[in-house]
Amino acid sequence: MKAATQPTQREIMRGLFAQQPILRARELREAGVDGKTIARAVDDGEINRISRGLYQTADADIDADQSLAEIAKRIPNGVIAMFSALAFHELTDQMPRKVWVAIGSSDWSPAPSYPPTRTVRFSDSYHQQGIEHHKVSGVSVPIYSVPKTLADMFRNPKLVDRSVAIEGLRAALEQRKATPAEISQAAIEGGAWSTMKPYLEALTSNG
Repeated sequence: MKAATQPTQREIMRGLFAQQPILRARELREAGVDGKTIARAVDDGEINRISRGLYQTADADIDADQSLAEIAKRIPNGVIAMFSALAFHELTDQMPRKVWVAIGSSDWSPAPSYPPTRTVRFSDSYHQQGIEHHKVSGVSVPIYSVPKTLADMFRNPKLVDRSVAIEGLRAALEQRKATPAEISQAAIEGGAWSTMKPYLEALTSNG
């Protein structure tokens, strides 16, 4: 009986990328793919180095929100938040220059050179609220929900201009991205209700 042939490092690498089009170098190494194999795959045009320690298959579809996927791979405990979450949910016309990421109170604060990142610290209770997972470029990206994002925008006036928070709230209601009840509940849980209440009541006063 012929012995089974062990897969080569390149074959292992291809199998990993077939499951997920963006991978960290560490993930490849842990699966048995060394740096030389990764470098040769880049030289051959099979994969692309999209930032330090981060690789993508050359034929992968480019998503407009790919920077969110890259950040999710680089900051595993981070959650896309604030302006970036608002933009992802299409509740603002402003495109943030940096990806806003929330981390916990005791999480290590990374400083990835690319994509440009703005890190904010939330208490552990706030950090765990309202997390959704969305597929972006084949990666499951944690992003705060619409109600949670609005609560955060109103709770942090030093980080966010109040007019942006109000416009996001108006857009969420007009587009029916969340109900007034869902928004108010998130604001109560997120410590933003006293600030948001008059604006939500004004925007919903006519039914």
